[in-house]
Amino acid sequence: MELSDDVGGRSADDLTTSVTLFTPVASGRISELIADQIRGLVREGQLRPGDRLPSERDLCQQFGVSRVTVRDALRLLEGAGMIDTKVGARGGAFVKMPTSAKIGEGITDMLSMAALHADEVTEARMVLEMGLVPLVCERATSTDLEELNDICDRAEAALAAGHHDINFSTEFHIRFAVAAHNRPLSFLVESLQVPLRHSLEEAQAVAPRMGRPGVAEHRALVEAVTAHDVEAARGIMSRHLGRTARRVRTKASSAPETNRAG
Repeated sequence: MELSDDVGGRSADDLTTSVTLFTPVASGRISELIADQIRGLVREGQLRPGDRLPSERDLCQQFGVSRVTVRDALRLLEGAGMIDTKVGARGGAFVKMPTSAKIGEGITDMLSMAALHADEVTEARMVLEMGLVPLVCERATSTDLEELNDICDRAEAALAAGHHDINFSTEFHIRFAVAAHNRPLSFLVESLQVPLRHSLEEAQAVAPRMGRPGVAEHRALVEAVTAHDVEAARGIMSRHLGRTARRVRTKASSAPETNRAG
């Protein structure tokens, strides 16, 4: 059996010699319907990362469409990070696993377009990040701790130089989620990156000096995780997020009702 270039993948011949996977399409935005069929087969496990799709000509015959339509569908899938197109004798369209960055982009776009309010974002963070604490205390590796401490070092250096960069806080919380070693949870926290930064900006507008205690709490949180002290880490995270929640609620309550509802 000829394998694809990716380890564990199956060739296009393997996917067409027994049962045809695809069904003709004839209505709607045809390229999107084709892409949806291929996505569905990936989700069901009939197509796996590394599998090579049939050639464009074979796909045209199976779907009953033109080559231009098939190419449009493949471009949609490639843009979503679900296939990788290679050229050459062993080239073709290969199924791949979307990266966390690509998944996060889609969720972030949806969240950003929803015009989320800072208090909503902070409430969501409290649910997510409080739940992360026990996992991080149990699973954080030496590399996780080194990288979290490095973020604290850089944030403290910025404070010593007379300024506070909110990006350090965003970076810390995303990296903290990674230390839980649970991909769905880290994807969710990463997807909140842009709304999270906006909520911190609103909180800082209410209390410009809030960055100093925040950086100190980040360091204390890393120390509690290093000691595997779940209760101490929970307390620190609760105070940390609770203060931000109070700040953004203050900002929201002082805003005109028309703005809050918008």
